[in-house]
Amino acid sequence: MNIVIIGNGGHSKVVKDIILSNKNLHIVGYLDDKFEDYLIEDETFYGPISAYQFLIDKFDEIKFITAIGHNPTRKQIVNKMNLEEDLYMTPIHPSAIISPSARIGKGTVIMANAVINADAVIGDHVIVNTGSIIEHDNRVNDFTHVSPNATLAGCVQLGEGVHIGAGATLIPNVKIGDWSTIGAGATVINSIPANTTAVGIPAKS
Repeated sequence: MNIVIIGNGGHSKVVKDIILSNKNLHIVGYLDDKFEDYLIEDETFYGPISAYQFLIDKFDEIKFITAIGHNPTRKQIVNKMNLEEDLYMTPIHPSAIISPSARIGKGTVIMANAVINADAVIGDHVIVNTGSIIEHDNRVNDFTHVSPNATLAGCVQLGEGVHIGAGATLIPNVKIGDWSTIGAGATVINSIPANTTAVGIPAKS
């Protein structure tokens, strides 16, 4: 399978490592608007994001992954490209532990040593970062980012576009509203409304 990575920054490096851990996957291109023109280097294509249709036409078997860490930008790119759902892959690092009853959406990335437990539902284009834990019955909506070593206890709900900072802890049954941010190292013991930044122990806006 031929893979195109959208984004050519720090996050894409980690996604690249996940893809290269699977011998059946081959990276054929990187798309990023920092490239003004098309470039082929070591048989790999580099170009602006608008070149995605060129690559679809060039390769019979191709899938894309949006390797952009910033949630609003990731959503903007996905909406602008408007690809069919089946053209997105879901890279999963081989060291990740995922319950057979968990559901993972298209375009989501599961990184090294992440744990996703029973009946968790992860939406589309989500980042489950290194060493993070998503416990049973969580609901994680589209375009969220659960940062390294964050822990979501049972029955937590994350709205669209939520960012959970590195090392944050969410106790059972809390809800985080759409496009809210939980600071690194925070402990969330109460639900947080939409479009709110909450930091500290306990986390407060």
